[in-house]
Amino acid sequence: MRAQDALIAATRQLNEAGIVGAAGDARRILAYVLGIAPARLTLTLQDPMPKGAQERLDAAIVARAAHQPVAQITGKRLFWGHEFRVTRDTLDPRPETEILVQTALEQPFTSMLDLGTGTGCILISLLKSMPMAQGLGTDNSPAALEIARDNAEALGVSKRANFIASDWFDSIIGRFDLIVSNPPYIAADEMAALSPDVRDWEPPGALSPGGDGLDAYRTIARDGGARLTAGGRILLEIGPTQGAAVRDLLAAQGFIQIAILKDLDGRDRVVAARKPSEASNGTLS
Repeated sequence: MRAQDALIAATRQLNEAGIVGAAGDARRILAYVLGIAPARLTLTLQDPMPKGAQERLDAAIVARAAHQPVAQITGKRLFWGHEFRVTRDTLDPRPETEILVQTALEQPFTSMLDLGTGTGCILISLLKSMPMAQGLGTDNSPAALEIARDNAEALGVSKRANFIASDWFDSIIGRFDLIVSNPPYIAADEMAALSPDVRDWEPPGALSPGGDGLDAYRTIARDGGARLTAGGRILLEIGPTQGAAVRDLLAAQGFIQIAILKDLDGRDRVVAARKPSEASNGTLS
């Protein structure tokens, strides 16, 4: 069978399973099976499928038809121009999170803390773009921390990135110029409405803290000031309806210059704030 015929059949199977974006997913999966970059797939479509490739493709398409994310099937995801290892133990890095990275890089920093690091995509991307900076990533999942360490090694920042197990700030000492986090923020009553690609395949604890979805922000707002240098910044990814609530939590703890930033679809995506400098009259310690 030619690769083109395999692609047509795979696309049809995913369409019949109700997979949104079936054609693109089929192309990415076929490229993965053939061991080539997706951009090169067109050049190989007239070639016969290599030995064993059809069986691997069939298994991968069955997995995708069951709504397993493509990143978990291929084991990798592109984020901020870098390829990250992904497993079921981590969230799949999403393009909208790049808004947080972009905002963080608008000002220099030398030390940063990434709470709930997952794959390490935020911390590692920032360190790649800020060569003089050091970073600490935390997570309460040992499996996720292993993935983050592997990604840091593969992307050449392992000497500047450290990863430890911590429940938010519990194991953290010292202060940082920048604190970032994409915490679990989906409310308990919103979980059922999630796409099955997310709800059934990504780690539940990384998606939702339960309740109204704001528990992580309450903890970060309460304890974050003690872990920031004077004038240091905090950047938090949020759900599209949570901007005002997270802004108010930070304001109540004395943070200043609070802004709600939108993603490319015009939805609230990141809340940015600053700890007052020592010369100000702020209340943060």
